[in-house]
Amino acid sequence: MPLQNRVTPLGELIVTPARGLVYGNRGCLHDDDGRIRRRYNGKRWIACRLQFRGWRRQPLVQPGRYTGLFFLDEVTAFAAGHRPCALCRREDYLRLLAIWDELHPGQRGADAIDAQLHTERIDSLTRRQRHHAAPLDDLPDGAFVLFEDAPYLVLGETLLEWTPLGYAARRSRPRGLRAILLTPPSFVAVLAAGWQPVVPLLHPSAGRA
Repeated sequence: MPLQNRVTPLGELIVTPARGLVYGNRGCLHDDDGRIRRRYNGKRWIACRLQFRGWRRQPLVQPGRYTGLFFLDEVTAFAAGHRPCALCRREDYLRLLAIWDELHPGQRGADAIDAQLHTERIDSLTRRQRHHAAPLDDLPDGAFVLFEDAPYLVLGETLLEWTPLGYAARRSRPRGLRAILLTPPSFVAVLAAGWQPVVPLLHPSAGRA
């Protein structure tokens, strides 16, 4: 039976047999019976390689241990607020540190990054995903926006609708609009810097949609 461990660009955990190209976690979210009881546990939300040093990811839900999560691709993990893991994605993490030092001078190390991201991804009042307003014209490829109540990927002159299986409907990117931005602003800046991670940045369906 599929687990409730697939993450959408809205940061929600859904049940689907589809997996994804990026692994990660945001702490222990389940009870001893494997049922999801919380949306997150702490501020350390990371995105990992699917495979690393032959480590076994099974079982994905174990009592008292972090809940294994899956993302369609890196840009989905970014939209949900997950940064690169400092262990299995060391190259990406070090590059993030360099970009972050330019974005947020004085914020150094994982704790500072996680604290900043937490303010950008979580609404302190509702404890749900925080949304931001941004000119759609200015957003880089890889950013996610909420369009007609659905998450869409910005890619060139188009918007691609996100689904658990991949990107589906393609529509022209409207001009002159202010968008509801899902991706935390700091990650938007990282994408604009030309982010090329060791994990898949985009699911192959982005080129087929």
